[in-house]
Amino acid sequence: MNQSKQLTDGVLMAGVFIVLVLIAAFIPFVSLIASVLLPIPFIIYAYRYNWRPSLLLLVVISLLTILFATFISLPLAIIPGLGGMMIGIAMHQQLTPYETWARGTVGFIFGFLFTYVFTQFVMDINLMQVYEQMIQQSFDQTKHFFKQFSMGTDVDEQMKLFEKQLPLIMNLFPMLLVIGALFMAFLSQWIGYKVINLLEKKTFRFPPFRQLSFPVTIIWLYFIAMLISFMNLDPEGYVAISTQNVMNLLGFFMTIQGVSFIFFFAYKKKISKTLPIIVTIFIVLLSPFLIPLVRILGIIDLGFRLRERIDVKI
Repeated sequence: MNQSKQLTDGVLMAGVFIVLVLIAAFIPFVSLIASVLLPIPFIIYAYRYNWRPSLLLLVVISLLTILFATFISLPLAIIPGLGGMMIGIAMHQQLTPYETWARGTVGFIFGFLFTYVFTQFVMDINLMQVYEQMIQQSFDQTKHFFKQFSMGTDVDEQMKLFEKQLPLIMNLFPMLLVIGALFMAFLSQWIGYKVINLLEKKTFRFPPFRQLSFPVTIIWLYFIAMLISFMNLDPEGYVAISTQNVMNLLGFFMTIQGVSFIFFFAYKKKISKTLPIIVTIFIVLLSPFLIPLVRILGIIDLGFRLRERIDVKI
């Protein structure tokens, strides 16, 4: 009976996924929504039956995707398949929401890496070159816009300064990939929680954002990367590029830690939720000025156990 239900669910999830793939591939107006929902069948199935049946489902769905949506659509199955499986398996194993998020992120990263190799060797498309062309095109359009409206000499100097930073931005492709995987894993997990709660009458949910706290070890990794960056390295060398990506990624985590602390502090002081939300909006809008300060706050929070000290005082 259980195997029969497992097979029935597998056929159902495969059918739902193929419909979503066809919508994502051929219907422009709703393709974004369909793409966001692609990991959900894998999350549901992996949550119910763990990894072995889910892996078989991924193989079957990959073959069906090639059959119905052409061979070049294979990444549409692999990326959400690996990410959704990792999330569903973690939920099946009753891991915490943040552990589940971490596993989902790893799944999406492997999906992205597969896509990179697939496009490079099968489709003969270099994603790094595409990324560089997009950055250069965006810069050229911005420069043309400012020239068209005669923004003044200060803008010309800023454009020259930004142009010097283009190689650095292009070298941060791996960091952007990881952040993209983090975002996709979070969104997929959040939707997956809603769907499974509805179907299975469960109560999966993320804990309040104020409770988010990263491991203390990332501070040490951040400072080690910072020390390496002070060495006389070849700017285009592997070590320098890797260090830049690690520093920026860990700095991103520290910023999130700082924002989480702001929400925690507001909660402990019984301040309205509106205030930390407004502060977060200002942090995004004034990111060049405020993000370094919030990052320092995150480092202090983790390194000196700031939350525990506030709990003791209160």
